[in-house]
Amino acid sequence: MPPVQPMLAKSVKGVPDPAKFEGGLSFEPKWDGFRAIVFRDGDEVEITSRNTKPLTRYFPEVVAACKDLLPERCVLDGELFVAVGSRLEFEVLQERIHPAASRINLLAEQTPAGFVAFDVLALGDHDLTDRPFSERRDRLEAALDGLPGPLYLTRTTTDPAEAEDWFEHFEGAGLDGVIAKPLAASYQQNARTMLKIKHARTADVVLAGYRPHKNSTPERPLLGSMLLGLYDEGRLQHVGVAASFTEARRAELIGELEPLRCAMEDHPWGEWQEWAVANPDRVPGTQSRWSQGKDLSFVPLRPDRVLEVGYEHMEGRRFRHTAQFKRWRDDRDPASCGYEQLEEPVSYDLATVLGKNPSGEA
Repeated sequence: MPPVQPMLAKSVKGVPDPAKFEGGLSFEPKWDGFRAIVFRDGDEVEITSRNTKPLTRYFPEVVAACKDLLPERCVLDGELFVAVGSRLEFEVLQERIHPAASRINLLAEQTPAGFVAFDVLALGDHDLTDRPFSERRDRLEAALDGLPGPLYLTRTTTDPAEAEDWFEHFEGAGLDGVIAKPLAASYQQNARTMLKIKHARTADVVLAGYRPHKNSTPERPLLGSMLLGLYDEGRLQHVGVAASFTEARRAELIGELEPLRCAMEDHPWGEWQEWAVANPDRVPGTQSRWSQGKDLSFVPLRPDRVLEVGYEHMEGRRFRHTAQFKRWRDDRDPASCGYEQLEEPVSYDLATVLGKNPSGEA
């Protein structure tokens, strides 16, 4: 019964050697969606998030599919996703979390979600969490054999060369890397038992401003996050943020960046303070339903400094996750920092990853 906390993964560099793990490893694609635990007991279906919050009401089409297609009593670990065309679209998935029931029902028709299962925690009367993953996978395959969309069973391999190929190509379909699971391991809630291999890239970006840290005070100002930009046809576009500094470094950065402070009307993003409460580019200082009540104001800085950041992949024209500060690049001209430097994955059809297309047709 809920709540159940999902098993987690720790980051490693490169596809690991299965021979170094007792019993070997099973590899699978790393899906870019909402981690979810699905509970079914007859006509009762509950879907909970990674932090055990309920997701059931937001995905009525997935609930209906669970009642139609899953075993009568089961608990599955997996991922909710939305596909647009031949790739996953995380931002479209985020739009599915809406307070209005009418909007939820409309989006369920316009941008239907799917669920891909990658582990089974319980089946019938049996708790399987103490069983090795090799056994859980066999039980999962037997229970979900021939499963059509919008519910799917993730593919797996024990061949590290095939996992390398997935890592290289599946990103083009919007996936997020590769997961490795020790075949002999039990299911351990909230423990980083799995391994995740994600793409690591760098880019030179322009520092355009910063937001104060939540613990910042007038007596001890602290930098919270740096606002990053890239030039596109002469305009500085907001591409994301960099954070994760020590408290001492947050204080140092405030003094270091003070000479760059400028008036908002003199800043490339000054025009944005006059319009748009919410907009598709998520420009700094604007609100959306994800940020209601938060102070999103920022301190504008002259876009004179360049820094190198680490990032995993893009979501549209922005970094999908918070970027990591690497070093200052005072040798770079800010105007030379554009989108053309970013690595663009080769397009890949999600249908090939799923074994059928996202609508469920063979």
